[in-house]
Amino acid sequence: MPPAALPPTPPKQRRTRRKSSRTLMKVLLFIIIVIVIAAIAYAGYLYYKIDSALDQAGTADTTPATKPVNANPVTLLLLGIDTRPKSASLNTDVIMIASLNPQRKTATVVSVPRDTLVKASGYSQSKANSYYAAFLHNDKRTADVKTKALFGKYLNVPIDYVARIDFKGFEEIVDELGGLTLNVDMNMCYTDKQDGTSIKLAKGTHDLNGSQTLDFVRYRKGNCQNAADSNDIERNERQQQVIGEMIGKLKSFDGLLKLGSVIEAAGKNVETDIPSSQIKSFIRTYMGIDRDKINYVHLVGEWHSPYINIRADELKKAQTALQEQLK
Repeated sequence: MPPAALPPTPPKQRRTRRKSSRTLMKVLLFIIIVIVIAAIAYAGYLYYKIDSALDQAGTADTTPATKPVNANPVTLLLLGIDTRPKSASLNTDVIMIASLNPQRKTATVVSVPRDTLVKASGYSQSKANSYYAAFLHNDKRTADVKTKALFGKYLNVPIDYVARIDFKGFEEIVDELGGLTLNVDMNMCYTDKQDGTSIKLAKGTHDLNGSQTLDFVRYRKGNCQNAADSNDIERNERQQQVIGEMIGKLKSFDGLLKLGSVIEAAGKNVETDIPSSQIKSFIRTYMGIDRDKINYVHLVGEWHSPYINIRADELKKAQTALQEQLK
């Protein structure tokens, strides 16, 4: 016996369901519109912040670039400078030379240990970290040009631009990123009441804020129990680990949301001779670079107090790696 047919839905109920469905669609459409408007507004706000920050960081040169960074390989000198009032120092604790190729989206980064004995024709032999301070003392207007020329001669590559950042600026940028997850390779403990240094990090993988990340890359000597000394080669490896983590963080969804604040912090704390228009092009060109497309080169040498003497074959390897990106 066939089942009894269900009674038809009354017209009033059908109209109520259609009305409810239309109401739901209107609400969803309204939510989508609000999200799109918010996204556009945020993008506009982000563009304004980035544009203002980059104008602040770069030079105001409005002449057309003779070597646009989006079409030509460039070499950049990065200096991390100790400007703490208590230290009364302008020595460069971080010295990196990066050659970047826009077509291949690849880069080579060479870290020069701060105690490296630099031998370059036309210059007095000295530690790598002393030159910028000396050039700045002699003539502030030409310090960048002379520092680029020195390291360009030492590594046998033309250096197009220089970017300088102090300790405080580095801390702010890392904090704006929300900190970094880093592998601390040893127990680190060092205190110095005279210059205010207080480093206390335990071996292992940790989430570090800006101040702790700076301690991580600066650590050289331990003066506490169970804290060994560290050499410049290990410091360079830590610096390169930090760069890799920063790139990874910036490429994440969370990092993209924080991009405006990060670039704003960089704009306030980074000084460079790159024209503002070229900085914007630089970011567009290399923002998506993969970490595995960056070749880190460690300069290896022997310690003969007070210098690190880089082996000739290691220096040649670094020079060749930088030159390869310029082809």
